[in-house]
Amino acid sequence: QVQLAESGGGLVQAGGSLRLSCAASERTFSRFAMGWFRQAPGKEREFVASISWGGGTTYYADSVKGRFTISRDNAKNTVSLQMNSLKPEDTAIYYCAAEKGVYRPATTSIYDYEYWGQGTQVTVSS
Repeated sequence: QVQLAESGGGLVQAGGSLRLSCAASERTFSRFAMGWFRQAPGKEREFVASISWGGGTTYYADSVKGRFTISRDNAKNTVSLQMNSLKPEDTAIYYCAAEKGVYRPATTSIYDYEYWGQGTQVTVSS
C-alpha cells in the first residue's frame, strides 16, 4: 500500500556528501516509522538509520553515527538521509523502508519493515 522511491545516489569522492531522498505515494505517510538500509555486494542488507512516525526519535548504526542524519518532511511525504564525510565502505545500494503498521516507533531491525523502495546506488571513491 505504501510505494517508496529513492533518489539522490551517485558517485562521490571520500569525504564528500550526498543527500538521499525517499518519496512516498501515500497520504498517511506521516503515520509510518521510516528507515534507511543499505546492501553492499555479497553482504546482507544492514540497518543505517530510522525515525519514528512522529519524528521525535531516531536511531543510527554505529558505523554512520555522527556522519549521517535522517529526517522527514511529512508535509511532502518524504524522508531524507544526509550523508556527510562519506567513506569507501559506505558504498552500497541504499533502500528506504516503511514499517509494517502505523504509529510505530523507530526500530533497527529489518524484520520490522514491510514496504521497500527499489534502492539508489551510492559509490564512494578513494
